[in-house]
Amino acid sequence: MKKEWFFDRICGELVAVYAEDGIVTEVSVESECAPDALGNIYKGRVSNIVPGMQAAFVSCGMERNCYLPLAEEERFTSYDGSGDPRGEAPLREGDEILVQLVKFPRGNKGAKVSRELSFIGRDLIFLPDSDFLGISRKIEAGEAREALLKEADKLRGKGEGFIVRTAAQGATHRRLKTEADYLRRMYRSVLEAARSAPVGSAVYREYDLPVKIMRDLPAGGITRIVVGDEELYERVVRLARMRADVGEKKVVLYRGERSMIAEFGLSEQLCSLADLRVPLPNGGHLVIDTVEAMTVIDVNTGRYTGESDLESTVFDTNMEAAREIARQVRLRNIGGIVAVDFIDMAEEGHRNAVDAELARALAADRSKCRSFPMSELCVAMFTRKRTNDDLRSFLLQPCTHCARQGYTLSDRFMSMRIRSAVSDVFAEGYSSALVEINPELLRAVLAGRYFSDDLRGRWRGKRVYFLPRAEHDREHFVARGDDSEVLSLPDDAQIAY
Repeated sequence: MKKEWFFDRICGELVAVYAEDGIVTEVSVESECAPDALGNIYKGRVSNIVPGMQAAFVSCGMERNCYLPLAEEERFTSYDGSGDPRGEAPLREGDEILVQLVKFPRGNKGAKVSRELSFIGRDLIFLPDSDFLGISRKIEAGEAREALLKEADKLRGKGEGFIVRTAAQGATHRRLKTEADYLRRMYRSVLEAARSAPVGSAVYREYDLPVKIMRDLPAGGITRIVVGDEELYERVVRLARMRADVGEKKVVLYRGERSMIAEFGLSEQLCSLADLRVPLPNGGHLVIDTVEAMTVIDVNTGRYTGESDLESTVFDTNMEAAREIARQVRLRNIGGIVAVDFIDMAEEGHRNAVDAELARALAADRSKCRSFPMSELCVAMFTRKRTNDDLRSFLLQPCTHCARQGYTLSDRFMSMRIRSAVSDVFAEGYSSALVEINPELLRAVLAGRYFSDDLRGRWRGKRVYFLPRAEHDREHFVARGDDSEVLSLPDDAQIAY
């Protein structure tokens, strides 16, 4: 199987796509100037305490105050281990504390934070405030687990904890100690920075997207890493040199004129992630919708009529759906509670088989998933650990023309689509690109300066003209090339700088 990662900088976003034999299975997008990322540590101030909710609300410099449970649940349930968090002193309003972002804000809810700080390395997670010793459940060999736990135990000081990650299999004592010392120094630097930092500032920022992905790559098996930006390529090469199982020879710089994502046939797959409807190979389909509390997935037979009886048709569709659902939640980075309304099955054996197939498919996810038995109504529930903002928030934004009850493709995503089309125009040899575009989207594109890097770099010496077209809706545009020495343009045309 060909396993490839694709990295690019597009319209101010860092984009990472993982594909197996050309089929996209994982997508991550992160703004280059992202102010808030999971794992960031902030110096906050307790604004108020709500005893009835057993929670405090902490001002961390974000739009809304952050939610801090006073009786914190165990954060590391995906690891086997023992120990208890260190007892925290009672909080009072006005207290200044260090908190770590563990869940993004959603809807009207503020971000969730924790006082149990953690620092993630490739082999270890350092827990300076928790007396917890844990190990990844994916390390199955009994002797290896015992040996690694003993090594981690030797490394921790009083009141400290470590979690051994999957990548630590085969790690030497020296390698583990080097990383443990580095993570401990990182924690000390955070304490030092916090002494003089103003309330609401980040005293530690989690690594950006390329570093996190290269750090957490499974050992071996990567065929190649393709990078579409020269500056980003140099960074990825340096990171690859640190991984003996990857190496810089597997990192390739894409030099083509076309958008790299389009050149490797990934564009249509990425665009399909904005759709609620997902086709199944046999003709059935899924409908994926997100409400504030959970994600709901409905399974339909569609045009699939089967080859024998109704029960077999439904069973075949549900089995396909179980595999595709596991792929879609990983692909779209859906987290939290997921409810799946499978098509009703009369036979208990069929319900058990679909249940088992869903659990098996979810087990391959790098994020922790926990599934629950299917009900008699053929509704299955599972949870997936939220590791980042879901892809929906990048692809879509509330529609301003339907009282925000619906969604439209986001300005950022539309800018990426336009960039790809303009790249195709220049790849055909034209020196100027004319883009017919909805006026409202045009204002957003120009305000966001999404093409600044391209105009200073790969598009240097070329021109991009925008022609407002009131008859176009926000999701429709036309890009064409022109080599005329003198262009005939309408008065309201605008050039991208």
